[in-house]
Amino acid sequence: MELYSGMELTQKPESVNDTHYQHFLSFTRKMTDKQHKFPCIPAVQGFHLNHFRFGFLKDPAQKETISMMAALLKEYSHQYRDIGQYTSLIVFFDEKENIEWSLPDYENAFWKMLTELSALDPIDWPEKIPLNAADPLWEFCFHGERYFVYSATPQHKNRQSRHFPCFLLAFTPRWAFDKFEAHAAAPFVKRKIRERLTEYDAIAPHPDLKAYGQPDNYEANQYFLPDNQSTRKSCPFHSYKQHRST
Repeated sequence: MELYSGMELTQKPESVNDTHYQHFLSFTRKMTDKQHKFPCIPAVQGFHLNHFRFGFLKDPAQKETISMMAALLKEYSHQYRDIGQYTSLIVFFDEKENIEWSLPDYENAFWKMLTELSALDPIDWPEKIPLNAADPLWEFCFHGERYFVYSATPQHKNRQSRHFPCFLLAFTPRWAFDKFEAHAAAPFVKRKIRERLTEYDAIAPHPDLKAYGQPDNYEANQYFLPDNQSTRKSCPFHSYKQHRST
């Protein structure tokens, strides 16, 4: 599996097929749209600074896709600190031909992938991070690194901030968030993000969008947002290591 920078992809490498290249172009348009500015300002900065890394995977329902994703995330985990403070790993998935998934289909696939990805992790879950997703300090971990996982699908309509022509995941290291929070301007930027999110989506920001570490915050609820204001009562993620320990 290969990771690409945005700069490399603008030249359309021979190893990137036309469908994958179109996914990248759609992402580029989303990050560079001046009329409808993508709400996450650090994400836009990361794209323009070439801090993002991109990977292309097969149908998310295929078992081999999980092992390929594990290889991508392992490689990224080794290098992200050397890329830049606005870094994220963006993963595009192929879609099944002639089969249209519903939003619940995508959500089920998402949690299944995270669970199976965790099962392939060769490194123990960090001791300081709870295994229970109902704990406010829980977040997804892989290869000893902590990640926020953003998802977008073709079936998100009201929440355009979570809409994309294909199934997309973005893994952002907690390290990048810590770097952002260290800036004096962070509170102002977060207010601007909320304002832009309100303008970008057809519905209000989801009530589960809270800050990591707040007593009433659950990171898992933010990973895959519904297209309405409903809240998940329990997290479908079950760490392989948690199963093994019980």
